[in-house]
Order: sequence, then structure tokens, then C-alpha cells
Amino acid sequence: MEYLDKLKLRQNLAMRPHWMNGLLLFCAFMTFIYLPWDLFVKPVVEDQEVWFGYTFTGWFAKATGFLHWLVYGAGSWGFWKMKSWLFPWASLYIAQIAIGMFVWSFLSDEGPGIAIGLITAIPFALLAVALWRAKSRFSSDAVKIQNEQMPEPEADSGRE
Repeated sequence: MEYLDKLKLRQNLAMRPHWMNGLLLFCAFMTFIYLPWDLFVKPVVEDQEVWFGYTFTGWFAKATGFLHWLVYGAGSWGFWKMKSWLFPWASLYIAQIAIGMFVWSFLSDEGPGIAIGLITAIPFALLAVALWRAKSRFSSDAVKIQNEQMPEPEADSGRE
């Protein structure tokens, strides 16, 4: 028996719009690939984490990296199962990123300046609004209705 067959994967991905599937894939990448590398392989002296536009380095970055790991892990699970608790937290986290992009742009010595900071913050702000407006997709009733509307997998008579 396969853990996740192609039909179930297609059905799961059909529960949300493409842009939300992109967020699911990004959260999964961060959870299973990037953050384990960042936390356990990347040297402490190279580590940087940004929260609300403030850059943390060294051991402070490692410590806050675990918080990022928890956030992206929760995002992966929440988007995969379309959990109701993901609203409003996903939207608020993305809004924090938008604020952070803007704040970092003029606080950091490496920052590009306020104008570029505003330009880079706008897509994240729009994404936060889109997540906020998608509230109904995260209710348990909406997921139940979506699951009921999906076709049942065909029985595979060739396997026993």
C-alpha cells in the first residue's frame, strides 16, 4: 500500500488555489530541506535570521532559527490539511515579513533603502491580504465539503 498515491496528492492540491499550493511547497522546502541545513550544518559565524526587520547573527540566529523551523513546520501541516487554526496566523506571519522587509531596508547597513524596501514589502503585504481574505478555505466545514466533492479513488483490482 502506498503512503500517498498520485490521485490523493492531486485531490489534496485541488483543495487550494495555485498560489496557496506555492506557499505549501515553500513551507515544506523550508521545513524539510533549508532549515535543517541552516540549523545543523551552516556554521554559527555565518548564520543570520531576520525577525521584524532586525537581523540576528551567531548563536542568537541559531536560537531564532528553531522558531522559524516551528513556524514553517506548522505552515506545512496547516496548509496540507487546511487546518482552521492557520487563519489568521499565516496572514499575520506574512504581514510580519512585509513589515520586516521594509524595516530591514533602512535599518541594515546592507539595506537598499526605503524605496526599494517598500517595493519589496508590497508583494508580501498583498499575499497577507490574500490569505486574510481566504479565511473560508480554512474552516473545517469548507475542507469537509471539498473532500466530499472529490471523486473516490478507483479500486485497483491488480493489487492484493
